Amino acid sequence: MNNKKINKSAVKRGLLPYLILIVIFVAMFYVVTVMNNTVHVLTYNEFMDKLDKNQITEMTVTSKQNAYTYEVKGKLKKYKDGETFFVRLPLSDEVMRILVNANDEQDIKMTVKPDPSSASWLVILVNVVPIVLILGIGFWFLNRSLAGGRNSMDFGKSRAKLNSDDNKVTFKDVAGLKEEKEEVNELIDFLKSPKKFQKLGARIPKGVLLFGPPGTGKTVLAKAVAGEANVPFYFISGSDFVELFVGVGASRVRDMFQQAKRTAPCLIFIDEIDAVGRQRGSGIGGGHDEREQTLNQLLTEMDGFGANEGIIIIAATNRPDVLDPALLRPGRFDRQITVNLPDVKGREEILGVHARNKKLAKGVTLEALSKRTVGFSGADLENLLNEAALLAVRRNKNEITMSEVDEATDRVLMGPAKTSRKYTDEDRKLVAFHEAGHAVIGIKLPNASDVEKVTIIPRGSAGGYNMMVPPEKLCSTKKDLLEQITGLLGGRTAEEIVFGEITTGAQNDFEKATKIARAMVTEYGMSDLGPMQLEADSGSVFLGRDYNKVQHFSNEVANEIDMEMRKIINKCHDDATKIIKNNRDLLKLIAETLLEYETLTKEQIEYLVENKKMPPEDDETNLEKLSITKLKEMAKKKNIEDYEKMSKAELLKALDDTI
Repeated sequence: MNNKKINKSAVKRGLLPYLILIVIFVAMFYVVTVMNNTVHVLTYNEFMDKLDKNQITEMTVTSKQNAYTYEVKGKLKKYKDGETFFVRLPLSDEVMRILVNANDEQDIKMTVKPDPSSASWLVILVNVVPIVLILGIGFWFLNRSLAGGRNSMDFGKSRAKLNSDDNKVTFKDVAGLKEEKEEVNELIDFLKSPKKFQKLGARIPKGVLLFGPPGTGKTVLAKAVAGEANVPFYFISGSDFVELFVGVGASRVRDMFQQAKRTAPCLIFIDEIDAVGRQRGSGIGGGHDEREQTLNQLLTEMDGFGANEGIIIIAATNRPDVLDPALLRPGRFDRQITVNLPDVKGREEILGVHARNKKLAKGVTLEALSKRTVGFSGADLENLLNEAALLAVRRNKNEITMSEVDEATDRVLMGPAKTSRKYTDEDRKLVAFHEAGHAVIGIKLPNASDVEKVTIIPRGSAGGYNMMVPPEKLCSTKKDLLEQITGLLGGRTAEEIVFGEITTGAQNDFEKATKIARAMVTEYGMSDLGPMQLEADSGSVFLGRDYNKVQHFSNEVANEIDMEMRKIINKCHDDATKIIKNNRDLLKLIAETLLEYETLTKEQIEYLVENKKMPPEDDETNLEKLSITKLKEMAKKKNIEDYEKMSKAELLKALDDTI
């Protein structure tokens, strides 16, 4: 009800500026018209004199029966653009004869019009309709602007949106954030019964800052707090405060808090607060006056209301390191909650929430899927299941099978399969042994990343890839990091041993391995240089990424850092060489199986290592589980052309089309 009253008053306040603008526009239109058109009023004798002297170039004669006159409008030879004359002549046949003769002798452009009094509707059409049309268009734009709740003249009005009951979110819709929900539970208790806190003199936090990686559920957690407490929820983005004109953002902050006080108790949620709350007076080029004034007003308003007035501000950001220290002091954003990426149990709960409206096959287990999605945020998991559902529809299936989930995972990580890209047999063999090298290291080193899937189907810019999931630990040991580097170097090492040649396919592996090695030396103190931090992210929030590293060492130490990194990489390369040479048969088995099947899952790899062969295949109704040899045999029976040159993905598509 309060929100409706606010909207009505906003409409009334916004109507007056538009009316003033329309009046000014019409007045300016007539003023400009009059100023640009000069009319000279002539007497009868002056007109006849100029007619005799052949000075008239054109004239329009209109008969006025009621006034017994002719009204003549026209131009003289000496007139400029916009200049005309006007004269009234007696209504008689003699006058008309003089005008006609002059027109014939002097070649004047003469036009005779009938009495307009007999066509009053024409007068209305010419003089009144344009004004009505202009006013109508103006009011149409006015109503259209106000219908959306936005008024372009109300620069200083808050852009905060009030969440409706139809979009109410509760804790049932938030999964994987157990500790975070416990942290905000007391906010809900306060909003429901504030007197309980006031009796004991407890001060509820004025502001709560949620920070963490993108897609972890900060916004939905804030909405759930308002939904559980059943209070108004105002939603606004930090960028909505900042405008071109200085002072607009500060005015919007004031208006937002005025609205909140009228509907207290309530919640205000500011998303991406770093857009307006960045540190003041930092970086090259100084600050932004409008942004800094908006931040100052926000700080003042947070100090201006009491702790127990029933207004709680929740803000979210991915970059807490760039926020101004004044925002984070006690009395403003008192409580800071880290919303991290979910663990395996949290991922399973999140998948369960997003799978409510999806029909999953019996073979799809959320527990197994949660173990394969290490590092996925809640948004990534929602996108994964949505992609799987889209694939199931595209394949005309009634439920989502594990095949669609696998393909969706690959799409999210690496992009769609490049089935149209042609590879030679030599390229396929090279990629197969490269990926098999990664798999062998992952199998033989207990602390290396687990091999979840290996494929030689090209995706994105990669000719194939190995899904290696690192173990979920709170802290990684030096041995863990060394074995991860060894696993990354397994592909290049296999190329060297098998082909005696190296390729460009290991570029991304080297990038990751070098990053880990440098962090071990400069940040983690895991080298002979000792337990010291030599590099760290700086606080220069307005500088580019290349300037964000602060180096606390001399040129001599820089050389030692390079030597330590080289020592780590060389040791891991030697370890990878030793492992692959000792397991040459396993490398060949995995590579040859990849050439036949193109894709191997974790379960298939484990069965292959133990039994030296692939697990038994299902019947031919499940094409995805058949080997490429079986698929080619089926394609031959169905007379599919060029089946010998097709990849497994192309064969599956061709066979699906025939079915």
